Amino acid sequence: MTGPSLESRRVPLLAPALALTLLAVALGAGPAAAWNCPVQIKAAEDTIKKAEAMKLTAEARALVEQAKKLVAEAKAHHTEAKAKIDHANAMWKAKAAQAQAESAAALSLP
Repeated sequence: MTGPSLESRRVPLLAPALALTLLAVALGAGPAAAWNCPVQIKAAEDTIKKAEAMKLTAEARALVEQAKKLVAEAKAHHTEAKAKIDHANAMWKAKAAQAQAESAAALSLP
């Protein structure tokens, strides 16, 4: 008589490993999301600097000014955050600022 097959012994070991992996991902995602604000804000600021280094049209300058306002708002949301929604608002404003600056640069290309 033979014992349990290798396949039948592997299945019980897979469930705890999967559960631990999911738990690690769930626990690690919360703090990481909050600390992503400064990274996104810095990316927006860098994109604004690159756009400002170009010869901007009047339309492009207006976009850069809007981007700067959005970055200031993003910083305020992040530093004054009391809940996750404040970090979410900081993130979308920083991303919008970066998009504005990228659009300004695109408008100014020859």
